[in-house]
Amino acid sequence: MTVSRRVLLATPALLLARRGHAQARFAGLEVKLGAIVPSSGPFAEWGRTNTVALRMVEEQINAAGGVGGARLSIAIYDDAARPAQAANLVRKLADDDKVLAIAGPLTSSACEVAFPVANQARLVACSQASSKPGTAAANRPWAFRNTIDESVLMKAALPWFKANYNADSVVIIYDAKDANSVALGSRIMPDMLKENGIRLLNEGALATFNTGDIDVSAQVTALKALNPAGVVLAADYSQAVTVLREMRRQGFVKPVIGGTPLISSAILRAAPEIPVVSSATYYAGQQGDKVRRFTETLQPRLRATAGLPPTIEPSMYDAHMVEIVGMYTDAVLRAGITLKPEDLAADREKLRAHLATLSGYEGLSGPIHFAETGDAVKNFFVVVGQNGQWGEKLRGCSTHGSLTC
Repeated sequence: MTVSRRVLLATPALLLARRGHAQARFAGLEVKLGAIVPSSGPFAEWGRTNTVALRMVEEQINAAGGVGGARLSIAIYDDAARPAQAANLVRKLADDDKVLAIAGPLTSSACEVAFPVANQARLVACSQASSKPGTAAANRPWAFRNTIDESVLMKAALPWFKANYNADSVVIIYDAKDANSVALGSRIMPDMLKENGIRLLNEGALATFNTGDIDVSAQVTALKALNPAGVVLAADYSQAVTVLREMRRQGFVKPVIGGTPLISSAILRAAPEIPVVSSATYYAGQQGDKVRRFTETLQPRLRATAGLPPTIEPSMYDAHMVEIVGMYTDAVLRAGITLKPEDLAADREKLRAHLATLSGYEGLSGPIHFAETGDAVKNFFVVVGQNGQWGEKLRGCSTHGSLTC
């Protein structure tokens, strides 16, 4: 394994380019990367933790000698989860900041608008969180996602949910203002419920709410009256907590299943007695030396950051961000990139080709490569959040459905 590929495994040290010849190779040059995160708006907690994770990696790589001797510089911008703003930031990073590649945007809604701009600019953009099916595939060849789409993950999570909670009937509620939630709640889940022999009790009258709603009592009351065995909740954690708290208030304690945006420490605090089933490629508390070092390094930084909860834990999307930076810096060392300003267009193409043919890259939870769709092929876990912690129940791979990719 090369030193560059150990960068993610060696956290907290992140001793990239330790070898002397690698340190001198790009001496005096700079690796310019961009990042688009929602540091304000409905997903601000994720954006702020992403920022802390990025600054941690930047600091540690530079302290270890840089990327082959080149200083790593990450320009981080806030899109507030607004698609138009994300698209404008891609243009700024491409034309003004002249970055080699972009990490982000986070939401599928932003990616649907920003990815086409990245294609026009011939600049790699790799999302840390988007999981709406087809979002990268529709914007090839420059769009990538270090994520697995929700339809793939549900093929493992839903049968487990049904078997372990006797969930032969469910109701659906989803955020009608979020692209990933709409896809999961209105299209993916109804079809998958039928495939798994689970009755949808509110078929034809799916419950919805809008991002930012603070009162969902009427929706929860109607769902409770149907007496389902379980609840499908398609929303990101910041919106899902409102539903979970209302379920708890009404004594509607039923197991919940949803997509990757549910993975958050905030979910664990919302209604601890309600089991929440989701999927993850990383979660705080995950076992293994690599992930434990990552968690133990990043978590104190997050908890010391103003504006973040004192009990905050690293998110899956923080892990994805660190992996994206690692893959980009790996490309700098292995893909014939020069880092010379006059070679920027050629360097961007070399990085894109490197990602498209990536093989054997070791992420936090195992090997990563990219499918032709631009989505990551990597290990994932079906997890249950209850009584204040996430617990792993099942492990799979996004391509093979086996224990390893």
